Amino acid sequence: MNLAESAVHYQDECLLVIDKPAGLLSVPGRGDDKQDCLISRVQTRYPDALIVHRLDMATSGLMILARGASAQRSLSLAFAQRRISKRYVARVAGHLGEPAQCWGVIDLPIGADWAERPRQKIDLLAGKPSLTRWRRLGPSADGGSTRLELAPETGRSHQLRVHLLALGHPILGDRLYASPEVQAMAARLLLHASGLAFTHPLSQQALEFTCPADF
Repeated sequence: MNLAESAVHYQDECLLVIDKPAGLLSVPGRGDDKQDCLISRVQTRYPDALIVHRLDMATSGLMILARGASAQRSLSLAFAQRRISKRYVARVAGHLGEPAQCWGVIDLPIGADWAERPRQKIDLLAGKPSLTRWRRLGPSADGGSTRLELAPETGRSHQLRVHLLALGHPILGDRLYASPEVQAMAARLLLHASGLAFTHPLSQQALEFTCPADF
């Protein structure tokens, strides 16, 4: 399939900012049925595009792609040094009140759940430090869910999904972590990468992009 024109939020000689749809892999998976992915679609139009970071298949929203190896190294380093700010929107099960401060904090280490791969889990002994900030955006009309803005300060696999589960409020539609009842509350995982802010690796210009969630 081709890349939709509306999916390209920004492009120059150094990088691209793309809105990935839910249900699309970031990179190819194993097997002939998992070759359709964001990077392969983007490369049909921008052959020099390279992956810098990933979103889960079920997650929608903004991704940065590098154009060329030099840009990939610069942007990968910026991610590693936490110089790229990411924001997400999620809708979680239940009523979640305002945090005591402007932003609440989930500070729990995450590690692989080897018995239930590809699941991750809170691992207080061997997990990697993981921190997510959250704030409430508003409840659902019927009070059955709460809309949150999320600002991860680390980038562990499935971090937001695992942290919100640990908080007692799994994300609606999460087929990997939520109960069958919470899975049934949405046709897809209601998690969307809504914002990116970073410094352009060549021009040093401050860039900021937003992409509202449709839920």
